[in-house]
Amino acid sequence: MEFDFSPLWISLKTVLTATPIAFFLGITVARKMLNYQGKAKGLIDGVLTLPMVLPPTVVGFFLLVIFGRNSWFGQLLYAVGVNVIFSWTGTVIAATVVAFPLMYKTALGAFKQIDQNLIYAARTLGVPEGTIFWRIIFPLAWEGILGGTILAFARALGEFGATLMLAGNIPQQTQTIPLAIFFAAEGGEMDRALIWVLVLVGVSLFVVNTMNYLSEEKRVVRKKRFGNFNLRLLNFRFLNLRFINLRFINLRLINFRFINFRFITRKLSQITQQCFSSRSSFSQIQVPKQSPSPTSLEIDILNQRPGFTLSVTFTTDDSPLGILGGSGSGKSMTLRCLAGLETPKNGRIVLNGRVLFDSKRGINISTRHRRIGFLFQNYALFPNMTVRDNIAFGLKYGHYNGCSFNKAELNQRIAEKIALVELQGLENRYPYQLSGGQQQRVALARALAIEPEALLLDEPFSALDTYLRSRIEKQLSETLTTYRGMTLFVTHNLEEAYRVCQNILVFSEGRIIADGSKTDIFEHPQTLQVAQLTQCKNFSRARAVSPTQVKALDWGCTLQAIEPIPSEVTHVGIRAHHLIFTDRENQDNSFQAWLVQISETPHRTTVYLKLNSPPRNSKDYHLQAEVYKEKWAAIKDIPCPWRIYLDPLRLLLLTS
Repeated sequence: MEFDFSPLWISLKTVLTATPIAFFLGITVARKMLNYQGKAKGLIDGVLTLPMVLPPTVVGFFLLVIFGRNSWFGQLLYAVGVNVIFSWTGTVIAATVVAFPLMYKTALGAFKQIDQNLIYAARTLGVPEGTIFWRIIFPLAWEGILGGTILAFARALGEFGATLMLAGNIPQQTQTIPLAIFFAAEGGEMDRALIWVLVLVGVSLFVVNTMNYLSEEKRVVRKKRFGNFNLRLLNFRFLNLRFINLRFINLRLINFRFINFRFITRKLSQITQQCFSSRSSFSQIQVPKQSPSPTSLEIDILNQRPGFTLSVTFTTDDSPLGILGGSGSGKSMTLRCLAGLETPKNGRIVLNGRVLFDSKRGINISTRHRRIGFLFQNYALFPNMTVRDNIAFGLKYGHYNGCSFNKAELNQRIAEKIALVELQGLENRYPYQLSGGQQQRVALARALAIEPEALLLDEPFSALDTYLRSRIEKQLSETLTTYRGMTLFVTHNLEEAYRVCQNILVFSEGRIIADGSKTDIFEHPQTLQVAQLTQCKNFSRARAVSPTQVKALDWGCTLQAIEPIPSEVTHVGIRAHHLIFTDRENQDNSFQAWLVQISETPHRTTVYLKLNSPPRNSKDYHLQAEVYKEKWAAIKDIPCPWRIYLDPLRLLLLTS
């Protein structure tokens, strides 16, 4: 009797149809679910992965209920001449449904491993969501996506129960290899069943080994390009694969790099542009650009998160503005709201007369149209692009300037930015081949390339080694002198803000507690909290005893002040470098002081002092004085008690 090869062709036709469908549906739904934060997220995810944990016959039963002629959907299909039950179409549907969860879950896990700041950075460059997906997300996650594709292929190839329920076992129509194996074995034709088993294994091994062979050489090239950038994208602990026999699969498939998806990009670029568009809860109203106006920024916003509320109002011009505060004070959230990476609950943001956000009017301009450059704390350089490509990304694909550059203009623009940050000769290096300072300069050049109206710097020196900070800070300051927009510089380091910015805002617990010139903020803080945030180290509870005298309760002394003492004063303070060592005894605000302990750095010594009486232990001190090493060398051998002078002009009279 002639051997019937139809199960092989039916299986191949089915799996080659079902796998691409599962592929595109899986990555599309995974991308949507990654950004979805609704209350029903867990329920939706459970429904999407249900076919992965249910017995295949149960899945087939549900499909039979949906597509059967007794259902409204089945009747609708039958009315237009489409028959799913007991047809090859039903075979494809069954294979797609059981393969989809593997593709979806794997793609979702791959997307979650990507640093979200990379996506945010691309949005600030004006790049459309579809381009972000194909140029950044897909290249970084495609190893995991390919692993999911192989699993989906294997699941579709081995599907049995759902196919039998929905499409039946019709020879030369719906009989796939797994069905042929089952019914051959059931009929006692063990030789025929064995042949189909060997065919199934052979097809699987052919696909697996072909991919392994083609990927070996490219694996080495990939490592050279990306170094130790290792995406551990797949975590299979959430998968219940007991119903799939994958013993013949070599899981090194995850590392394949030979597939060229450019044809997919061309076919789906328009679709993904719509599918992956990020939209806020407010309508994306394009406000016509108004006539040129002086550089200005107005922010009045309220934003809420569980346990934290941000409520800030301020205006600024083109002078660099420092935003100072501790961790969790709302500094970075303010920048994110300004850039459109986060949507305030209500309020208004106006940049150079252009309304970016207005909750009352329903205006919320998308990030890509705000024309705001953002230098992230970790720089967020695209690891799959060279220095040149990182800088050119916004110019080539972004919304700004209409992407109207010809090749010569583009090359000139990139060369100017590379020269501006002194990166000549590094154009073809990848981020992992650069030092921290070089990476920061690439990120700065990338942000400046689009000529933003505002430049946001979020802790730009925090990731740098100490020895690099001074040089990079100086270079940043020089670069900003040629920048014609406004700069907001977030930091928790007063000295950085003082050197880079002319004006400073001080944040605490989501509110602005001080604003003004850096000199006023530093020399005349009004409250204890501002003084602490500006790194004053010496405080005492205080009580006014006369219009010009205040008693320092914790220091055990009375101090003479120059200015009238406000009645609401609660504390007195003085900065550590303002303490003066003197030998004049009959002088106001001079007191005997005993050395308690010292703390040394290469250039300065911090001296801990107890006033008016010797210390009882190493923690019994009142004041810290910072002196240069030369001064310390001159006084350290003088026997105690010393005499310390608290200059009335330097006293800080503070309220709580």
